[in-house]
This record gives sequence, C-alpha cells and structure tokens, in this order.
Amino acid sequence: MSARIIDGKNIAAELRGKIAREVARLKSAHGLTPGIAVVLVGEDPASSVYVRTKSKAVAEAGMRAVDRKLPATTSEADLLALIAALNADASVNGILVQLPLPKQIDAQKVIAAIAPEKDVDGFHPINVGRLASGLPSLVPCTPMGCVLLAKTVHASLAGMEAVVIGRSNIVGKPVAQLLLAENATVTIAHSKTRDLPAVCRRADVLVAAIGKPEFVRGDWIKPGATVIDVGINRVAAQEGEKAGKQRIVGDVAYDEAYKVAGAITPVPGGVGPMTIACLLLNTLRAACAQHGLPAPLV
Repeated sequence: MSARIIDGKNIAAELRGKIAREVARLKSAHGLTPGIAVVLVGEDPASSVYVRTKSKAVAEAGMRAVDRKLPATTSEADLLALIAALNADASVNGILVQLPLPKQIDAQKVIAAIAPEKDVDGFHPINVGRLASGLPSLVPCTPMGCVLLAKTVHASLAGMEAVVIGRSNIVGKPVAQLLLAENATVTIAHSKTRDLPAVCRRADVLVAAIGKPEFVRGDWIKPGATVIDVGINRVAAQEGEKAGKQRIVGDVAYDEAYKVAGAITPVPGGVGPMTIACLLLNTLRAACAQHGLPAPLV
C-alpha cells in the first residue's frame, strides 16, 4: 500500500483561479479591486522570499499589492503609525505584517493594532476569539489550508478522530478549532503529551506542526490515515548529495509515512502553496465584507 499524494500546488492553483475570477467579477460589477498591504521590517532572507511570492500571487489574482518595506532599525512607534494609516486607507482591505519582527518591536502590540476586519492573517485577538466561539471571522491562512487539503480527501470530517501535534497560536490551536467546526473529535498533542506515538496512531487525520524535522515516524501513523505535514525544515544533504546543500523536509518522515498513510501532503508542495491561496481568499472576503457585499462564491 502507498499513500495518495495530496498535491497542494495544484489544489492551490485551482483555488487561486476561482479567486481571480471572483476578483474580475467584483471589478466589473462594483468597480472594486481588493487591496492588500504587506509590511516587511528588516531583511530576513526567508521573509523577503515569502513576501515576494505573496506579492506575485496578489498580482496574478488581479488584486492590488501595497508593499511597505521598512529598515530593521524601525521603531515600534513608526510601525504602529504606518498600521494606523493603512487602517484608515479605504483602498487597503487586508493588512499583513510579516513575522518575525526585530527585537525592539512587540509583535503582539502590532497584531492588536491592525483593524480586525483587515486582519487577513487571522491573528488579532478579536478574530481568535470569534474563531474559538464559532462565530464568522478571518481565519489564519495555514490552518485554513490544512483543513481544505484534508477535505479534498474526505467529503466530510464529521466524526473523524483528528490529532494535531503542536499548540502554537499560528497553526496548532486554530487548526484544532477549525477541525472542531467540521465536527471532528480533536486531540491537541504537544511536548508534554504522554506516549505521543500511541496518541498519533488513533488519528484518522493527523496534522503535524511542531517544527522538528522528520519527527513523526511511519509506525506512529494509523494505516489509511490522512497526514497533513505543516513543517518546513532545512536539514543537511544526505550522503551522496552535494556537500553544503540543504534539503527541505517536513515534520513527518515522509518515506516511512507514505507506505502507511492513505493520503499525505509532500514537503515542499503541500501546505505551503495553500497558505498563500488562503491569504488571497481572506483578502477577497474582507473586501466584500467592508463594502457590504455578499460573501464571495469561492
């Protein structure tokens, strides 16, 4: 037996196509072009690459990108002033501040300063609370992508046993809330969980989001389970590969898991592309809500 590969690239491309068609319809019917501001402070290499990828996807969807690049020496007060200006700008429907931020800036203060209706990352305390309460909200993009990928395998997640490894505010907690909203039975496992392999073996859907390369082994996985691997870890090249070269691996030992799981996301090419597609979806939804229009048909 070998797993079905959940092709995040293709699934994300399909979603981005639907979003682009809805953006074109909004422009034609209402003269509205959704706009997103992406704020990058400093020159973190990974963040810079990610922001470029986001900006390209925004343009391809027919949306308006407002990129704001600030030096690493930017003060917290200056960043908060920029956010206040973007909150007041009616042409900006979504605001995303790329994390991590330089040490002189309190990330929580910055997140809380973004208008909740423009918080397309879904990190504002009001959106977090609304998600936990089962109320409509802007939802974090990676968790949303995880659930959409799982639903390409299972038409319904109701009654399924889901295990989430990791309890971060960015992925672990919100993906658990979204799975609960799908009527799954959810366990959040973490570094203090007793007999983690046994907990994982109960899962019909296993979401790994811990940031430890190839931590989840093949014998932790229930035969036929759906495995969503959120991890992106850079590790040294294997024997026989070019010296100094790095590989990108997930939190799951893919080659082992592939032989046991029913379906699995690859790394790269699984959850990553969905994160950006879901950012576009959040921006589209935010634009419609801010202009009193019905939710988009995506």
